[in-house]
This record gives sequence, C-alpha cells and structure tokens, in this order.
Amino acid sequence: MPSVHAATTMPDETALHDSTWLQWPHPYTYGLSYRNRLDATWVAMTKALVQSEKVRIVAYNNTEKKRIQNLLALAGIPLGSISFLITKTNDVWVRDNGPIFVLDEAGRLQITDWGFNGWGGDTPYTLDNTVPIAAAQQLGLTSTDLNKIVLEGGAFEVDGQGTFLATRSAILEAKRNPNLSQAALEQSLATHLGIRKFIWLDGAPGGKEDITDTHIDGFARFGTPETLVTMSTSDLQYWGISTADINKLATTSNADGVPYQKVILPLTAKNVVTTYGKNLGYKGSYVNYYVGNSVVLVPEYKDSNDSVAKNTLQALYPTRSIVGIDVRNLYANGGMVHCVTQQQPFAN
Repeated sequence: MPSVHAATTMPDETALHDSTWLQWPHPYTYGLSYRNRLDATWVAMTKALVQSEKVRIVAYNNTEKKRIQNLLALAGIPLGSISFLITKTNDVWVRDNGPIFVLDEAGRLQITDWGFNGWGGDTPYTLDNTVPIAAAQQLGLTSTDLNKIVLEGGAFEVDGQGTFLATRSAILEAKRNPNLSQAALEQSLATHLGIRKFIWLDGAPGGKEDITDTHIDGFARFGTPETLVTMSTSDLQYWGISTADINKLATTSNADGVPYQKVILPLTAKNVVTTYGKNLGYKGSYVNYYVGNSVVLVPEYKDSNDSVAKNTLQALYPTRSIVGIDVRNLYANGGMVHCVTQQQPFAN
C-alpha cells in the first residue's frame, strides 16, 4: 500500500459539477459521414446537461464552432451556459484524452495531465493529447504534467473515498507503459488522485472489438461512493471477463473494508444495429452511463432492455432525471456515453 500523502484527490462522478466537457465530432480525421452520424448524440447530451451545469465543448476550429452553435440553436438549446475551447483534436473520446480534474487539500481545482497514446498507438492521438493543457490554460488552472504515465480516464474508476478500480490490461501493458511497475503507478495514483486502496482486475488485452484492452467503464462502475454497478455473471463472461475477475468484483469492498452494494444492469437483448443499418454483431452495455448534476445520461440502443436499464438507474439515482441517449452510431466506433464525457467538479 503506497505511503505517499495525497496532494490532490479526484471526487467521484456524483459530486457536484461545475461543468461537463464534450469533444465534438468533426470530419478532419474520419470524414463527413463519421461526423454527421454522431452529431445528434452530442446535441442530445448537451440538451440534457445544460439544464443543470455548464457544458464546455472542444471544437476543432472556428468553422466547426459556428456549425455546432447552429446545431444547438436549431435544437432550441440556450447558448448561455455553453463555452467553447477551440483546439484541434483527432477524435471524440474526451474521457480518455481529456483533463482529469482534482481538488487540492484547500479544495482548489487542478488538472492532472496524464499521457494519451491512442490506446497503445492504435489510432491517431497527438492532437488529442494536447487537450488537457489547452483546457488548463483556458481555465487558468494549475496543471500537473504526468505524461510519462499513459492513463486513460475510462481505464479506471474512483469512488471518491480512496478506492481505485481498473484492469491491468488497459494500463499496465507494453503498448502503454512498458517500463512502469504496478508499485510505481500506485505511488503516482495515491499522490495525484488520493487513492488508498487498489482493486486490480486482470482484464483481457485485445478483447472483442475492443481497442481499449478492456476499459473498466464498460462493465463495472462506482455508481455512488457506496455502490458498484456491473453486470450478471453470464453477461460479464460474454464481455470477456475471466472467472477470477468476476469473483473479485463479487467480493469488492472499499478502502475502509465495507462491501459495496451491487447494482446489476443487463446487456441489450439483441445485437446492436446502427441508424444506418449496420448490424454490429454484438450486444451493448448500459454500464457506460454518465451522471450529471440533475440528469443521468444512459446509453439507448432502441432495444427492449433500454427500459430495464433506465428503471434500474432511476432507483439508484432517485433525485435525478434519467435521459436515454441514442448511442447506436457511436457504439459502432467503440464507445458509449461515459467514453465521450468528462466531469469538471466544483472547487470547494
């Protein structure tokens, strides 16, 4: 167990947000069809979030900014709580490449700027890796350069009370951190994220249609500081999770030794089909949802289990509105709602 005294702490996702960051789709890496098939998902997320927090949009250039403003205006979304950061990006996955916000001991907001290398060099990434420092400069925040360690935001979960949950396959492997030991990583995480306990699953490198090497946020999340949201044993097996990892999830406890309450979400009943008719050949997860101040954005696939997932999450978050977000086209590119959002907590 690391003995380093935490300099900064990452709050859990349910802590009050100042804002949510979105990295808007553009045509400059993967073309116009890619962008146009995703716009509606970003508009829907913005419309839901802007009711109770700011939305900070990363736009590729001023041309894209104006286009986005027009899309939002057409959807009747007020622009008063929306701000823009103009900076070139490769793609949309702000959870993985964007700033990780933390609070220092005085409650002041800071940014930790971890390295991003396109999930081990699988995709273009050099522009995306500059987003945290650009955000820090725009916000006037202190930024800690941690680029020597590759760490994607979707690769780990924190409960805000000192516990860290992740798969080794998405962090401690040769494509990302070939010379980093688990002990050295844990020292950095203890210092910069305020971690006291580490729950490591093995994960599954290069899993089914998964360039992330089994990010934790696809199948297991801290829903609240007391709650672990995951899947049934059979669905975890479908997701490529080993028996050893399933057993470890079943017996997880927090940094104080208290077992987490479990909430089980289904997979989709059927394989996901995009709006343009492509059958992806596999089912979708609802675990990759996002908690806003007054809303919970839940992946929606136009599947019979959409309502099951939304009802389950409504019971977990009784004070928040559950909003289904159609992620079928986004899922064709490998992610859902949580993968494309990043919370900025309020400073104390």
